[in-house]
Amino acid sequence: MGSHRFGITNLGSGSSGNATVIHTPEGSLLVDAGFSGRELHARLALCGIDPGSIKAVLITHEHGDHTKGCRIFSDAYDIPCYTTSITCKSLTKLNRIGKKKFVFTAGVPFSIAGITVEPFSVPHDAPDTVAFNFLHDGYKISIATDLGSVNSLASMRLTDADAVLLESNHDEKMLAASGRPIQTIRRIMSNHGHLSNTAAMQTLDTILTDKTRFLLFGHLSSECNSRDLVEEMAHDRLDYLNRNDIVYRIAEQNTPAETFWVI
Repeated sequence: MGSHRFGITNLGSGSSGNATVIHTPEGSLLVDAGFSGRELHARLALCGIDPGSIKAVLITHEHGDHTKGCRIFSDAYDIPCYTTSITCKSLTKLNRIGKKKFVFTAGVPFSIAGITVEPFSVPHDAPDTVAFNFLHDGYKISIATDLGSVNSLASMRLTDADAVLLESNHDEKMLAASGRPIQTIRRIMSNHGHLSNTAAMQTLDTILTDKTRFLLFGHLSSECNSRDLVEEMAHDRLDYLNRNDIVYRIAEQNTPAETFWVI
């Protein structure tokens, strides 16, 4: 896979693990490392991505489905881990972060591998959760996989991307009827929980611009959602918005998604 282009490959997304590769002109970035080191290695191999090409691991928040393989993987390849200060402290206690650490602050852009990384705060039930924009040569890729609501900041940051990975976690009726403890249901449905299918589709109304070409819906609940439902809702929403030109896919838990190349 050529590393001279700008694109996104989701290695897997869901409550059992999340990891995404951003391809840059100077190598790759791994966003979250929510699978074991061995599994990350296997999924990268499946996609033809050389682990040695990865310049950094960027972590959105401390939850295990985003950090499970972070230490093992980053130390194996001597790759720096980029996190917020609060997430760094938490992962250090959990022994889940590699030897090389860089701390960033939400709202303060930084550069790696020839691109600008723009971390921004999103409402979620882990301290200091961020989403990311990746900017290169006038192009933009956005990742927001764990957020309970799209507030005005998130909406502003996610607008006008060429490609977006956006959470579409649950169907509200399926969640309500899931038999889960009421506290769990309330937490997931809260503004600091996870984005429902309905909320994800409504978000499209505000973030899509003429520039947007690719959409990937991620972090689907295995029990309280279905790929067919998300696919149908996305089709209907894009049809309603008169945006049938947009290529959209549903990320899977067990297999990587196809790569979206924006350049």
